[in-house]
Amino acid sequence: MIPKDLQRIKRLGKYLRRDKKRLGAILLIMLPVAIAGAIQPLLVGQAISVLKGEPAFSVLEGLSMKVSIRFLVGILLFSVLLRLGLQGYQSYNIQKVGQSLTARIRNDLFSHSMALSLKYHDSMPVGKLLTRLTSDVDALSEVFGSGAVGILADLVSLFVIAFTMIMIDLRLGVLLLATQIPVTFLIIWLQKKYRIANYRVREELSQLNADFQENLQGIEVVQMFRREFINGRNFNKTGMAYRKAVNGTIFYDSSISAFVEWVSLTVVALVIALGGWLVTSGSMGLGTLTSFILYSQRLFEPLRQLAERFTQIQGGLTAVERIGELLEEKIEISDENVDLSYQISKDNKTNSSLGEVVFENVSFSYRSDEPIIQNLSFRISPGEHVAFVGPTGSGKTTVIRLLCRLYSPQSGRILIDGIDIRNIPLSNLRRQLGVVLQDTFLFSGNVSDNLKLDSNIDDESLKSICKELGLNPLLKRLPQGLDSVLRERGGNISSGERQLLSVARVAIRDPKVLIMDEATAFMDPSTEATLQKDLARLLERRTALVIAHRLATVESSDRIFVMRKGRIVEEGSHSQLRIQGGLYSQLAELQEKGLAKL
Repeated sequence: MIPKDLQRIKRLGKYLRRDKKRLGAILLIMLPVAIAGAIQPLLVGQAISVLKGEPAFSVLEGLSMKVSIRFLVGILLFSVLLRLGLQGYQSYNIQKVGQSLTARIRNDLFSHSMALSLKYHDSMPVGKLLTRLTSDVDALSEVFGSGAVGILADLVSLFVIAFTMIMIDLRLGVLLLATQIPVTFLIIWLQKKYRIANYRVREELSQLNADFQENLQGIEVVQMFRREFINGRNFNKTGMAYRKAVNGTIFYDSSISAFVEWVSLTVVALVIALGGWLVTSGSMGLGTLTSFILYSQRLFEPLRQLAERFTQIQGGLTAVERIGELLEEKIEISDENVDLSYQISKDNKTNSSLGEVVFENVSFSYRSDEPIIQNLSFRISPGEHVAFVGPTGSGKTTVIRLLCRLYSPQSGRILIDGIDIRNIPLSNLRRQLGVVLQDTFLFSGNVSDNLKLDSNIDDESLKSICKELGLNPLLKRLPQGLDSVLRERGGNISSGERQLLSVARVAIRDPKVLIMDEATAFMDPSTEATLQKDLARLLERRTALVIAHRLATVESSDRIFVMRKGRIVEEGSHSQLRIQGGLYSQLAELQEKGLAKL
């Protein structure tokens, strides 16, 4: 185990603090369980000594053979029952601790994953992240539960058995213990190999889940373009790679088990041979030899379990490494350095500074060799409506993501009302930004929950806003209105209807700055015409940033920013830009001819 593993385990050990009493009880039980197990071979040997008339315990002196045998059988039965009862209690508590640990770590992993920036999630497939939240956490619980606790119990048993053997006969005791040294070193070597193989298994399982998730999400495209065979073939390759990786762990796991079995049989044969010679020479009694034969078997039982648990531990350490990598992933966007006393006023509508948006020499890139935004500077006055247009990939949507602090710029500043957004608590910042995206995401649940999200609006106010926004026709079509259940991603309603709900949930929040990324793209002309009047009310007295491809939306803007390769190349009203005859004019003419979108 490398030092970094110890550091990660130590950090994850904080999750066990709530179970200190239960863990204490588990540890206290280990010694009586080990003693109850170690005494059983000794009692069997003493029974044989009594039957053969050989020297036995001093407590049996003066007792008849019948009474001595009954006494030994009674103690043996008590030790068996005591051991079984304590082991059952111990196993129950270990599982309880393991499940509690799993729940706590998974909750923290989920919270940490939600706090990571979009930059991280853009590079991490969902399936791989899910593997860390599910199977890796389950494997980790075994490290702190049955794995680590089991190893401690096995070590206690080994020490108790070793001490008992040496007390009975030093010669055979030392011989048996000496055989453990090469066995231990070989097991450690095999476990290192298993660790490497197990990490590959986790990686291949992550890829398998990622491929499966991607194909399920894109099932419509798969079926429409008849990709079932090709995607199935690719998925089969991933499955074969996973199977090959698993076979590697099976090889090392079975090698350890086979080696321990082979050594244990060899040691038993050695004990019988040497002990038999000592018995025939009169140096040892038959009862003592019988005890050592049983001890030689018992000695390898915890060693065998140790090997199995080490395999379990190695799998858990792989999970520790992968989970540790996720928890160590830096949260780039947080409230760590913000002024928590800052609050944006929603009620002070008369303040002329409310809603000012300023970009000062902002530069951003997803990769260092591909700049998306380059020294971008502009100012949007409070209440001003600004449209961003330009070719695909010019950086329009990135501007929105930067303003919402979904990404952080590499250089420059973004200010709202003269305050750097990095100094504004995220909850306050995003409460004042109403975003309507082109790709609307709806959660599983009813319509009401999807409209409210984090809002505390009551049902009557919600119904009133829906009526004002013209949502009543849609709600009447749904079987239970606001209580109608939506499937995953709103799969049981149309794209246009999803966008209507998206606009409504923004209106509910009464934002100071409204951001619209092609909000009417999937609406039919009739629905869009109905919504335009509601949008006009929503845009009233608010700063608005609009990304639009339709002239009707762009023409009404106070100013239009034309972007190309992360820069603003033209700026002005619709009529001013048409007169200039630049990029905007060219795109507008192409759209009028039906050849392009803005």
